[in-house]
Amino acid sequence: MDDTLPLPDALAAAITMAGPMSIAQFMAAANAHYYATRDPLGRAGDFVTAPEISQMFGELIGLWTADLWDRADRPAVAWVELGPGRGTLTADAVRAMATAELTPAVHFVETSPVLRDAQRAHVPDAVWHYDIATLPTDLPLIVVANEFFDALPIRQLVKRDEWHERLVACQDTLFLPIAGKPVPADIVPAPLRDAPVGSILEASPDSVHLIRALTTRLVAQGGALLAIDYGYDGPALGDTLQAVRGHRCANPFDTPGENDLTAHVDFTTLAAAAQNASGVVWGPVPQRDLLGALGIDGRTSALAKASPARADALLADRTRLMDDMGTLFRALGVTAPTWPAPAGFA
Repeated sequence: MDDTLPLPDALAAAITMAGPMSIAQFMAAANAHYYATRDPLGRAGDFVTAPEISQMFGELIGLWTADLWDRADRPAVAWVELGPGRGTLTADAVRAMATAELTPAVHFVETSPVLRDAQRAHVPDAVWHYDIATLPTDLPLIVVANEFFDALPIRQLVKRDEWHERLVACQDTLFLPIAGKPVPADIVPAPLRDAPVGSILEASPDSVHLIRALTTRLVAQGGALLAIDYGYDGPALGDTLQAVRGHRCANPFDTPGENDLTAHVDFTTLAAAAQNASGVVWGPVPQRDLLGALGIDGRTSALAKASPARADALLADRTRLMDDMGTLFRALGVTAPTWPAPAGFA
């Protein structure tokens, strides 16, 4: 694509030259521009994540890490966060880990220059990476991915007389999904091949590749991965591609690069990919079960006792994490075969 053009014009030109593009290509280009050009978090942005709601979220993840590290005989480890937003989760986790005598080297996998600046303000000693290839190879890794996999590109198939890949076409800079060429039926899970006309099936090859690569690293180096996101048990039918702008739903095909594009995570496929790479898989479990097992109620009470004026706000934050987000969001754990069972996945 022509990087000198505004993104909608560049996408339109690419489609005019080469024909309709896949949903995955469209989503990847839109999100790359979106995250590179803004801080999307907070009331002034487009959405709010759990670490921005309450310090308790990051603190509990930090204590989860410290507990696992302690039962793994306290090796030197590297803490890795994928897509760390403003660095809030890691800053809170590092503070909590320090109370348990764990002070890991911090590594961020982040491509956005805007967000790197925000992260640097919260965690100035971090080391930044554009992808996982440059992460340390000589230490166990503790990898945290909160609302990361949902932003990775997805492919979509749509059922007509046969299954077709869903593509993005355009007229001027008006983008719309269309059915492309038929695909071999055997790439569709057998129970879904005879789905009704109009059905949509999603897959995220990038997510599968990433979790396989990370699990391979964990098996070789030791460590664990914790992924928290909204999603489902696949295979399943449904169009989950969505856009958010200004805390409101938007059309995913309007103004590409100006909306946050996400899709629900297929936890069954992620778990299978990790198992195929010889990792030990835990969960998924609802976020509320994980945070409950890690002691969010006790932490809420302790913070309220220390700051009585904040008691109502702390309780409201706990409600958002446990009730509003508690069942929609799920947690998946992956550990090296030689590492102990992580807390919260009983």
